[in-house]
Amino acid sequence: MRVILTLAFAGAAFAAAAQVPMPTPAQSRPVLITGATLHVGNGTVVPNATVAFDKGRLTYAGPAAGFTQDKAGFEAIDAAGQHLYPGLIVPNTTLGLTEVESIRATVDDEEVGMLNPNVRAIVAYNTDSDILPTVRTNGVLLAQTTPRGALLAGQSSVVQLDAWNWQDAVVRADDGQHLTWPQMVFRLNPNEDATALERRQKARETQLRDLEQLFGEASAYRQQPAGRPENLRLASLAGIFDGSKTLYLHADYGKEIIESVRFAKRMGVQKVSVVGARDAWMALDFLKQNDVSVVVSRVHALPRRDADDYDQPYKLPAQLQAAGIRFCLDYQGDQETSGSRNLAFVAGTAVAFGLTKEQALTAVTLSTAQIMGIDKDYGTLETGKSATLVLSKGDLLDMRTNAVSRAFIDGRGISLESKQTYLEKKFRGKYGL
Repeated sequence: MRVILTLAFAGAAFAAAAQVPMPTPAQSRPVLITGATLHVGNGTVVPNATVAFDKGRLTYAGPAAGFTQDKAGFEAIDAAGQHLYPGLIVPNTTLGLTEVESIRATVDDEEVGMLNPNVRAIVAYNTDSDILPTVRTNGVLLAQTTPRGALLAGQSSVVQLDAWNWQDAVVRADDGQHLTWPQMVFRLNPNEDATALERRQKARETQLRDLEQLFGEASAYRQQPAGRPENLRLASLAGIFDGSKTLYLHADYGKEIIESVRFAKRMGVQKVSVVGARDAWMALDFLKQNDVSVVVSRVHALPRRDADDYDQPYKLPAQLQAAGIRFCLDYQGDQETSGSRNLAFVAGTAVAFGLTKEQALTAVTLSTAQIMGIDKDYGTLETGKSATLVLSKGDLLDMRTNAVSRAFIDGRGISLESKQTYLEKKFRGKYGL
């Protein structure tokens, strides 16, 4: 019995230590950070900066010489030699919707059916996910939790990553609809016969007709007078026609990008962003002329074609920057959910292939906030904005020097502990490392 009780208490202690840290309460005391190099997020860098915030809002962010307030009453943080950044924002992610991909009960990122505009990812968002604390340790503090699977998968929402429940986590609910554009039909292999090719083409044409019908009905539904019978599927699409929501078009091939954007414009969609967009370099003029933003996926990837430049995926952000197209970076690849912690290093790769460090930082902060419509409060460290920021001992975008020492969400100093940091301490202790 004594052995059983000992094991039970040991197991309970491990479970308690490995749990997701408790969300921190609202900021109760003003904070003053001095001595750090401030990276504003809009390209501006301020050495030896001072940043002050109270009640979750920045009251000063600039050169130390410009801060004239009485420092008494502030919680002082000496950050000399460190770097201060806006909290990173990861778009197009299944954070909070997927825990262990091989265990179906922990995956809640899609619904049955192909046309689900009324699906809301936010109601499935799990604030107790063990993955969230591991992502915060690399400076990612906000995320666009996004549904998957269907042709029209539903609505994403923007959340902050330290909350009791999804209601507390919401930064912007239902910011946009996610449409995976039907893929162009190509012969997949030399052995595919004409019948199979025709069958796939007809299936694609059916999907396009279904989309046109749904968008047409949704547009007409908006024109009906008050008191009309409520239709949740059609009502959920209203925002893409009045500009209050973005239509995120998931497309990679150049022809798919052009075709999907033309479809959206023809149907009266006001705000369009292309997600994935691996062939965006082939349609730069088109994207610029149509004021289409881009969410770049899979920077860490091989070229799509044998004839492409070996570094085409790596240099796509620099090509978009040079063309004057607004873009941001997401993290796609193996282990998409847990891999979101590597968002900063995706930006670092873009630096090695043409972007400046500040342009790359903007691509994971301000540009992301602008595309998702939260730039009034997030994305840069400017007076009046949310005090959502990251303090690092080295360059945040370089995996060799990234070392987050403090992080704040809306002025709240959040825990940087996770199951992984717990295990690190445990086994360093055992082996005397």
